[in-house]
Amino acid sequence: MTEEETISWFVGVDWGSERHQVCLLDARGTTVGEREFPHSGEGLAELGDWLLSMASVASTVAVAIEVPHGPVVDALIDRGFVVYAINPKQLDRLRDRFSVAGAKDDRRDAYVQADGLRTDRRLFRRLQVADPRLIELRAWSRLAQELRAERVRLSNRVRHQLWRYYPQMLKLTDDLAAPWFLELWAIASTPAKAGRLRKSTVERLLKQHRIRRMEAETVLRILREPAIKVAEGVAEAASIHMRSLVARLRIVNRELREAERKLDEVCTAISEIEQTSGEGLQRRDVAILRSMPGIGRINLGTLLSEASGPLSRRDYEGLRTLSGAAPVTKRSGKSLIVVRRYAAHVRLRDTVYHWARVATQRDPKCRTQYTALRKRGHSHGRALRGVADRLLPWPVSFCSDRRYLIRPLADLPHNGPIIQSASNPRVAGGHGEVSSFGLSARFFAL
Repeated sequence: MTEEETISWFVGVDWGSERHQVCLLDARGTTVGEREFPHSGEGLAELGDWLLSMASVASTVAVAIEVPHGPVVDALIDRGFVVYAINPKQLDRLRDRFSVAGAKDDRRDAYVQADGLRTDRRLFRRLQVADPRLIELRAWSRLAQELRAERVRLSNRVRHQLWRYYPQMLKLTDDLAAPWFLELWAIASTPAKAGRLRKSTVERLLKQHRIRRMEAETVLRILREPAIKVAEGVAEAASIHMRSLVARLRIVNRELREAERKLDEVCTAISEIEQTSGEGLQRRDVAILRSMPGIGRINLGTLLSEASGPLSRRDYEGLRTLSGAAPVTKRSGKSLIVVRRYAAHVRLRDTVYHWARVATQRDPKCRTQYTALRKRGHSHGRALRGVADRLLPWPVSFCSDRRYLIRPLADLPHNGPIIQSASNPRVAGGHGEVSSFGLSARFFAL
């Protein structure tokens, strides 16, 4: 029997921060029960017990919920229920089927989810047990993004404080959060202290942080430029702010290094261990993704963590839609409008954008495609989305085959083997060049 035939109970959960409203329907759409459960370990356990008391077998119960993750989802999947998620915007459209006046409350939302799952299950997405490694990778990837954003915010505040009383220091570097720059400010926090700074001290600092693009004489000459005249107390006040900003930036830099190190470790762990359960990626998928032009540590971590579902299912259309690469077409009569897709996963959309941007710099075919789109009058962003749209079939098709690694032409010797066996890399298995989807690459078998 298919899953559709075995499921005979439909549940809608309108989740909340403190309480969850639940509605249970039978196969005919009759309301069997409605209850409210507190958000606690005892409350979620009671929710599972109540559903089992009605249905007896967990595998015959389908549960609809707006969020695809969280403790409610984990608790229901752990009890064996079949859990589905739906986009809140789609749920809002389903709600209009029951109330054209726009009425809304928790009980109504729970009923709409349950009945929508009963009649339109194709609109819902089946949720699986997440791979623990992907959960960890997602946490580190999002933490690294938050730390980078915090680093930029603090850097902008440093720039403003230095502009108030010490603008010559801004000429040293554009990265005002760099550890060497923070150490330099600590020993020369004012123009007066810079005048007493020794050359040997600066040389030691530059050598410690491996700064070779700038010499100690240049640093001292810039710091000792004529200072601007400020009111009495301004330099001291700005220095107070700077000390706080420098202390926070040191913490952010340390945490960011740790997050990036953990990203590499988790990605390596995923590439070395086969998938054991749930919606996860296969071991060789990581190597295939890592070998593609334009994908580095940050993009790889985000793709593996945020797009693990479409990648593991080899769902090209889902990946294309989720990343915002697929445009939205609005056709009515003689009117045809194609616009950018804004309903997308923000982190995945940004990652695919930067993937395409770097690919145009590293791969000649991507650069040619980008140039052709620009000549047709498209903007920079639209041209990069076009390049991304031609890159997305690669991880799906090659991961489905799991036999190929991608190497840009620029990374390989022109007279070297193009297809190699992973078991014996010295043996060439033939020659070939992949040029579909607008990308030129040489490949070798895993």
